[in-house]
Parts: sequence; C-alpha cells; structure tokens
Amino acid sequence: MASLFAFVAGLVFGLGLIVAGMVNPAKILGFLDLAGKWDPSLALVMAGAIAVGLVAFALARRRTMSALGLPIQLPSASTLDVRLVGGSLVFGIGWGLAGFCPGPAIVALGAGYAKAAMFVVAMLLGMGAFELIERNRTRTDLTTSDATSA
Repeated sequence: MASLFAFVAGLVFGLGLIVAGMVNPAKILGFLDLAGKWDPSLALVMAGAIAVGLVAFALARRRTMSALGLPIQLPSASTLDVRLVGGSLVFGIGWGLAGFCPGPAIVALGAGYAKAAMFVVAMLLGMGAFELIERNRTRTDLTTSDATSA
C-alpha cells in the first residue's frame, strides 16, 4: 500500500513540475538571470512549495506515525558544515548551467526532453563518483581511528 501511495505522490509531484514549468530549462534560466530578462514566476512556485512544506513539517513534528502507519523520520541535523555548503554551491552551479535540477530532470526525461538525458547521465555519474569518494573516505576514517586507538 505504501508503494502505491509513493507512486501516486511521485506522479502528482511530476505533474506539478510540468504545470509549473520546472521542466523547461529556459524558464529556470530566466528565473536565475537577475541581470537580464528576469522571470519571477518561479518565485511564486517556490513560495507555494515552501508554504506547503512548512505546514506539512509542522504537522509531522506532532506525530510519530504517518497516515499509512509508517514511522515518521524527520531530519535531525541542524548544523551548517563545509559539506552542506559545498554541495549547495555545486547544486546551484549545475542548476544555473543546465537549467535542470534532479527531480525536474527525471520528469523532463520521462516527458521526452532530449537535453534532460545528458543531465541525468551526468547526474548519475556524479552520484556514482560521490559514492566512491564517500566509501574511500569512510574506509580512511576507519583505518585512522583504528590506528589511533591501538
């Protein structure tokens, strides 16, 4: 049952991205072009998403179980660190260069936008590179902690 609701939620989310124009790189780049012909319409989409998110998180904090009977797992980290800021910068640069971010890129790929295919391939390569780096970092951290505790 949870998988069905996840599928429906993803479908509604994807349709919302299409309706809002988030799968159109020209619209995204128009929003990010503050010095040129700025398109503020995306700010309204973001404001609406933030408003819905604030209400949803406020309700979720009061509960321990979802409507489907699954445990609610909210993020617990609240600190800003170098990895978060660096990841945000990389995300923003990629968004500004390509006009896509991960969710809309996958929707655009499914909708047949050829430019989205290159972005999704690059995104998957980046995710794979992160996994390799993270595994190596974790191994190095474990080796270092073993050496210092011995």
